[in-house]
Amino acid sequence: MLASGVVATLPAQPQTASGVPRDGRGVSLELARHRSATISDVRYALTLDVTAPDSAPGSVEVRFTRTASGDVVLDYRGRRIVSVAVNGTPVSQPQFNGHHLRISASELVGGVNRVTVRFVSEIAPSGASIIRTRDAVDGSTYLYTLLVPADANQLFPSFDQPDLKARVTLSLMAPAEWTVLGNGSLVRADTTAGVVRSTFAETQPLSTYLIAFAAGPWERRASTVNGRTIGLYSRRSRAREVDADTLLSLSHRALEWMEAYFGRAYPFEKFDMMLAPAFPFGGMEHPGLVMYNEDRFIFRDRPTLTRRVGRFSTILHETAHQWFGDLVTMKWFDDLWLKEGFATYIGAKALAELEPTSDAWKSFYQSNKPAAYGVDQTAGTTPLWQQLGNLDQAKSAYGAIVYNKAPSVLKQLNHLVGEPAFKGGVRAFLATHAYGNATWSDLLNAIGQAAGRPLQEFGEQFMLRPGMPVLEPILTVRDGRIAQLALRQRAAQPAVSGTAAWPMRTRVLLAYSGGRTERLDVDLSGVNTDVREARGKPAPLFVYPNADDFGYFLSLLDSTSVLALENGALQSVTDPLLRSMLWGALWDQVREARMPPERFARLVLRELPRESDEQILPLLTGRLDRTMRAYLTTAFSSGLRAEAEAVFWGGQGDASRSFGVRRAFLDAFIGIAGTEAGRNRLVELLRADSVAGEPMRDPTRWAIVDRLTIIGDVRAEAALSAQVGRDTTADGRRRAFTAGAARATPAAKAEYFARYFGDRALNEDWATGSLGAFNAVEHQEMTRPFLRAALDSLPYIQQNRRIFFLGSWLGAFLGGQTSASALSIVTTWLAAHPDLPADLRQKVLQSADELERTVRIRATAARR
Repeated sequence: MLASGVVATLPAQPQTASGVPRDGRGVSLELARHRSATISDVRYALTLDVTAPDSAPGSVEVRFTRTASGDVVLDYRGRRIVSVAVNGTPVSQPQFNGHHLRISASELVGGVNRVTVRFVSEIAPSGASIIRTRDAVDGSTYLYTLLVPADANQLFPSFDQPDLKARVTLSLMAPAEWTVLGNGSLVRADTTAGVVRSTFAETQPLSTYLIAFAAGPWERRASTVNGRTIGLYSRRSRAREVDADTLLSLSHRALEWMEAYFGRAYPFEKFDMMLAPAFPFGGMEHPGLVMYNEDRFIFRDRPTLTRRVGRFSTILHETAHQWFGDLVTMKWFDDLWLKEGFATYIGAKALAELEPTSDAWKSFYQSNKPAAYGVDQTAGTTPLWQQLGNLDQAKSAYGAIVYNKAPSVLKQLNHLVGEPAFKGGVRAFLATHAYGNATWSDLLNAIGQAAGRPLQEFGEQFMLRPGMPVLEPILTVRDGRIAQLALRQRAAQPAVSGTAAWPMRTRVLLAYSGGRTERLDVDLSGVNTDVREARGKPAPLFVYPNADDFGYFLSLLDSTSVLALENGALQSVTDPLLRSMLWGALWDQVREARMPPERFARLVLRELPRESDEQILPLLTGRLDRTMRAYLTTAFSSGLRAEAEAVFWGGQGDASRSFGVRRAFLDAFIGIAGTEAGRNRLVELLRADSVAGEPMRDPTRWAIVDRLTIIGDVRAEAALSAQVGRDTTADGRRRAFTAGAARATPAAKAEYFARYFGDRALNEDWATGSLGAFNAVEHQEMTRPFLRAALDSLPYIQQNRRIFFLGSWLGAFLGGQTSASALSIVTTWLAAHPDLPADLRQKVLQSADELERTVRIRATAARR
């Protein structure tokens, strides 16, 4: 022990004679496997003091059973270690290298051991495992932890890997006026000299990334249904805005549905939910303390159906995790898809039953398929199972493959084996691995046994193989009847996934006049599949190869079908899911440079006045927006802008339309306005008392201010200043920061880019929210000089930011560019960094694909 009480930092230890792996940076798969084979029965008794503003001194007693000789390695990368004792004996010179604490074999005994460590960890607005937020309204401070995927070792010394689950006892010291929350129930609270010491019940076995606590002057609401009490916690200044009764009711319904579907009771002691300020993503499934993003759960203006469905879907997703992720956890983060994909898919099944009017499967398609296809057809795609040598790389596993492709593949699997076998297999899987860990092959084996069929090939093609198929119908008609209908399959990226066909089951739709359709179930088994049942049937208006969205492939349409849809067949499609998917197929024609973007834009503008589905409308207006901003030349898009403004303005003002439809048109108008008339209408709206049939609210005003700022309107600064004075809420402060990033000046861009790295007080949620405004397509000449620096920063971002930030960063910086010169910067940078870690290279390639497509589409359009 040094005189200062700080343990010496020693170099990493070499491989020991006993075969214990080296303890370098992160948690290596080699180290994790060694520990899971030699350590069991882990318990943490964790004590922390969070009364200081920027540090949390604490201690942890780690109990474990050791079944092999050799050293034991604990993970820790907090501020410092103060002291170490092993089995009650102080260690004079602990072996600590800044990442791991090595306990020598000579200090350990066979069987049960106790390692006690005193330490100090960080509290900070970002970059720490304990996140601190200050409420700008009343000055209150709130703390909460976020340890996913591998930040538990930033908080306290631990075996920070998912397959060493542990029972946890937490004791927390906080200011006496605060409420303290944990995974378990509060069993004791002792107050002395203005400090409360809260002790919580020991938990069921948890993976370290699921350990959680929160502290602050939270306000509590609760409800009890059928003997189960759920608590809802929110910060004091926003408590009146929370629709507590609805959120509690939705959570009760979610738990009851999951218990019935999984065939087993909620597996943990209590269920509380918390609305976390400045939360960096939608939700986190901590057992006993589920955290949600405050801004996504508090509606400051009247919510559309899309927002309401999105909120309930998030609740269902996090509730499903209590069984799939918390009760049974993946062994290693290479199987991250296993919990995330399943939670999304089961959430959709629950939504379809609990809210039949929600068009749940349409929402599922719109939320998952475009995002999955957008990444899976790039050169940077990965398999669902992503090889991971070190948990330092785990953040890169998060993204569309895990969250969007995985549930889509599960829908195909469910269709393939049938609902009884799927549900039976899931229940058997949970029963076998309860409070333990499992892999994707364990799940497939359980479902395969229930179905009475092997699923090994399915796993090899969809879990282990990267990439995706593209499917195109080849229709031959003679004398008004189908002579042959073939489904031709190819790989989107043969260099990544090979050329073999993916076997799966789909449903082909033949559409006829008058809205009549016929569906044919087809098993795809090769590059070319002959749909024999179609022979001799009347020639259809159009063919769609993925009716009801069971298949996982990009659907390209034959030219006859495209023309039929353009010429009015789309109007006769009354099924919302099918109509949404047909629009998706037409959009893919544009992105594959098979349909001129101006043709697509004119089709959308023609059909928008007829569209009454408030979930499809934002999809169409968003794609029209992308077409006009990125895919068309300035001269062509400027001609369409006035027409689009007129359609959108007319739609929002049509009192015969539903609120959701009018709101979709309003949002579209605000997002695209750029003509002189459009700008003037934006300024007029800021002075309006109502819009789209509803009172004007601050979120709408902020959207208008953002748009005026992006397009450099001379009235933008005055509008921004007035809105900052009007909206002094916490959300208003966040929106003001975003609006600042929208300023169209090099100085503003330089200031924000510097703050992204140099401002330790900048919350990550604020930074993420500002990236789109910073990288507005209209500003690409100003932001292109930052592109290379943005790429250079990727290793830093991966190490210091949360799981979704890297993807948001790349998507914003590359998505805000449309030129060949920007693409050249990216390709040159990749060539100059041959040693870039594979996971980061893949992330760049994923985001660069849209830029490459944009350049190609613009070039193709210019040649026409």
